[in-house]
Amino acid sequence: MKERIVLAYSGGLDTSVLVHLLTHRHGHEVIACHVDVGEAKDREALAAKAKAAGAVAFEFVEARDEFAEEFCFPALQANALYQGVYPLSAALSRPLIARHLVRVARKHGATAVAHGATGKGNDQVRFELAVHALAPELRVLAPQREHNLTRDAAIAYAEKNGIPVGATRRSPYSIDENLWGRSIEGGVLEDPAAEPPEDCFAWTRSAAHAPDEPELLCIAFERGRPVRVNGEALSPAALVARVGEIAGRHGVGRIDLMEDRVVGIKSREVYECPAAVALIAAHRDLERFTSLRQTNHLKQILDQHFAELVYEGLWFSQLREALQAFNDVVQRTVTGEVTLKLHKGSIRVVGRSSPHGLYDRALSTYDEADRFDHRAAAGLIELSGLPLRLFARLSGDLS
Repeated sequence: MKERIVLAYSGGLDTSVLVHLLTHRHGHEVIACHVDVGEAKDREALAAKAKAAGAVAFEFVEARDEFAEEFCFPALQANALYQGVYPLSAALSRPLIARHLVRVARKHGATAVAHGATGKGNDQVRFELAVHALAPELRVLAPQREHNLTRDAAIAYAEKNGIPVGATRRSPYSIDENLWGRSIEGGVLEDPAAEPPEDCFAWTRSAAHAPDEPELLCIAFERGRPVRVNGEALSPAALVARVGEIAGRHGVGRIDLMEDRVVGIKSREVYECPAAVALIAAHRDLERFTSLRQTNHLKQILDQHFAELVYEGLWFSQLREALQAFNDVVQRTVTGEVTLKLHKGSIRVVGRSSPHGLYDRALSTYDEADRFDHRAAAGLIELSGLPLRLFARLSGDLS
């Protein structure tokens, strides 16, 4: 009896080849599962391509709002930037895709799920750890890794077996897209000294071709989640798309990172994340405005841990859930509006307001409205300096 496998199917080069490989070389029954997290692909065309390659069934999951609400927004509340730069666009989608792979596997009585990640990439870790956490009874296959298929070999296999794919030797970019960002790999980008050519970008204009006039973008948050853009209430997915369109028009969101992969190698990664970059900038500012200093200090450290956990495939982990619980408490006061100014690839916060804002003009001003008791500072300095004076008397001159 043939083993039934659910394959995470993107419709691109690798997974199209893998449908054919698993079906014709390994003799499995393949159910191709595409989880739409914002790629805007044609559902019928994907189904036809998967079945032409040998899939016995095709599952399409509309998950854009689910992705935004349950994965992007918690990461936003954590201001999650891997290595302080990358908003985790691909990394955030993998646990969601894995969750639906498990669901489809149980629906079809499959004994295993499969993915198209390579042996040097991060996605193999993310997919497999997520499946292990959600369904330890399922096997996980990684045919791309097991056959060590290079990109050229995959293109040759597709040409030999009549599998239509978008990648060619002349245009070798590997693209991964979702609401939160776009990843571009391959070709000239593998030379870390080469500037990314304009033809690899699709969501952001170059600074040279961005509008000459700046644009203001107002984002409203409720408990740390964005709910309105320029006064208009939008669904989670529509809101992310709207912010991305506006920010990308002004050249915001291009990222070129020498990235430390989970497997230990350095990799040059190019991203376009206009929505994520803009939303994180706004959220982080509002959070600082509405949270106490000690909270902000600790949260910066925990946010880094959150980003690393997600990057390393540990979304479904006790620690990630515990950090989310911490964030849920902090976000109780992160309600208000932030105004961003976008211009020629730059982004600046130029205004913020909140019913929970901890700024008091009477305490902060230097004009006649000042109500701060300046004499109180002497006691603070006296107490803060006490251990320093004691140390200096006992230790002498250490300069």
